[in-house]
Amino acid sequence: MMYLFTNQLSGSVPSELGNLKSLVELCIDENSLSGSIPTSLGDLTNLTVLYLFENKLSGVIPKEIGNLKSIVELVLSQNQLNGSIPTSLGDLSNLEKLYLRDNQLSGSIPQEMENLLKLTVLQLDTNNFSGYLPQNICRRGSLQNFTAYNNHFIGPIPKSLKTCKSLVKVSLEGNQLTDNISEDFGAYPNLRFVDLSDNNLHGEISHLWGQCPQLATLKIARNKLTGSIPPEISHATQIHKLDLSSNSLVGVIPKDFGRLTSLVELKLTGNQLWGPIPSEFGSLTDIEYLDLSTNKFSESIPSIFGDLLNLHYLNLSNNKFSQEIPFQLGKLVHMSQLDLSHNSLEGRIPSEMSSMQSLEKLNVSHNNLTGLIPTTFDGMHGLNDIDISYNQLQGPIPNNKAFQNARMEGNNGLCGNVGGLKPCNHSVEHKRTSKKAHSHPQSRPTMLMVSQMLSFQTASSYRGLDDITLEQLITI
Repeated sequence: MMYLFTNQLSGSVPSELGNLKSLVELCIDENSLSGSIPTSLGDLTNLTVLYLFENKLSGVIPKEIGNLKSIVELVLSQNQLNGSIPTSLGDLSNLEKLYLRDNQLSGSIPQEMENLLKLTVLQLDTNNFSGYLPQNICRRGSLQNFTAYNNHFIGPIPKSLKTCKSLVKVSLEGNQLTDNISEDFGAYPNLRFVDLSDNNLHGEISHLWGQCPQLATLKIARNKLTGSIPPEISHATQIHKLDLSSNSLVGVIPKDFGRLTSLVELKLTGNQLWGPIPSEFGSLTDIEYLDLSTNKFSESIPSIFGDLLNLHYLNLSNNKFSQEIPFQLGKLVHMSQLDLSHNSLEGRIPSEMSSMQSLEKLNVSHNNLTGLIPTTFDGMHGLNDIDISYNQLQGPIPNNKAFQNARMEGNNGLCGNVGGLKPCNHSVEHKRTSKKAHSHPQSRPTMLMVSQMLSFQTASSYRGLDDITLEQLITI
């Protein structure tokens, strides 16, 4: 065994290593080795582990690597290797783990790779591969980790994956795969992670995802999916992240989503979903990131959103929400970004929102909001990006630095010492503070005096005194 990893080694890999015929494990990873992989390494026929990852190796993978009949783990990732995968790698009948990610490899995947019946890990991601994925890559059903994202693969998803019960992770995003995925996947007892985003996949979302009890992440964003969201997905109660955004999904959000109490991140933006948000969303108390923007959701924003106390991102923009902004949103003290723009919201901005002291970005533009901006916004010092444009707001803007650069056009009633706004006159300033003045203790003696003078005026009329008018009393 030779372990020289993480030793700041530089220079080339010595070809003389090929003379160590009895060597079983060679680990020279995480150094600064450069140059090509010596063909002489193919003479190490007893080698079971070869770690060359995280170096600066270049050139092609030598076909002589195919002579390593005993190799179990071959890790060449995070180098600068180029060229294609040699067909001889298909002869490595004992190979269980093959890592080729983060290189500059290109070409198609040799069909001979389907002969690797013991393969449990195959990582091809972040290269320049093209062509089809190997269709029978899981012939014996032992593959667990299959990642090929950020390449140029075309064609269908490997058919053998449907019956590959051993799968734990599948990551194929960022390719040009074109397939109807309605029936490409089955039920998997150990599957935890699936990402098929950024492809050209079509069809409907399979109800079988709900039969994956360990599934924690499901992402099929930015494809061409149609149909509705199957309520059976709610049976996968361990889901933490669900991203179905930027497709052509229709229908309502299933009420059964309330069972997904482990959800931390839900992205449904950019579809054609409609109807009200189900009240069952109040059960998603672990959720931190919720994006329902650019759909056709209607009716009011549910007040139960105020119970989702872990939310730090909420985007409901570009929908058909109406009625008032629920004051319960003020309970979301961890909220950093809130976007309610491009809806039909009306009424005032709730003063309770000033309790959202973590809020950095607020967008309520393109609604029908009216009234004054709450004075309590003066104390929201974390705000740095505000858009309140195209509403019917009026009165002075808050004394808050963020409002100096806020987008406020389309509110003819706003005033303040900011470019583009008219200055506030005294009566407008008084109107903004009048609510406080009416309840202020200092105003009570004046009202008491008026009351006393009225009593005095009534009594004095019996004494022959001239009447004092109400207008004179108020002047007094």
